Parts: sequence; structure tokens; C-alpha cells
Amino acid sequence: MGRIKTKGIKRLTFGLIESYPGKFSADFGKNKEVLGELTIIPHKRVRNRVAGYLTKVAKRKKLAKPLDEPVL
Repeated sequence: MGRIKTKGIKRLTFGLIESYPGKFSADFGKNKEVLGELTIIPHKRVRNRVAGYLTKVAKRKKLAKPLDEPVL
């Protein structure tokens, strides 16, 4: 089972997604670099957790299928 992210990490992540749509991808390294450019997060551990959660959310959105598409 995976680790559960705190409210602060989730709130920060969804705030960033809302503020900068299209900036984040399913690549952890890229998300980490983009976070470094867009925000000032003083702690490496927090930045890594936010980048990891951004990656997870991006992958989930990528895998989500539209309802109109038939399931085979």
C-alpha cells in the first residue's frame, strides 16, 4: 500500500495545478524542475513530495478514460 499525503501537500499540489494548468507531466524529474522555477519551497523533502504527488495526479488524469468511449 502507498503512503498517504498530508492535507498541506494535497492543497499545495491542487493549487499549483489550478494556477498553472498544462505545466506538469507524468515525469517526476520535470515536475521537480518546474516546481523549482515556479515556487520557493525551502525544504527538499517537501518539494519532492509535492513533485511526486503532481506526478501521481498527472498519471491518473492521463489514464482516465472519457465516458463516451466504449469499453472493450
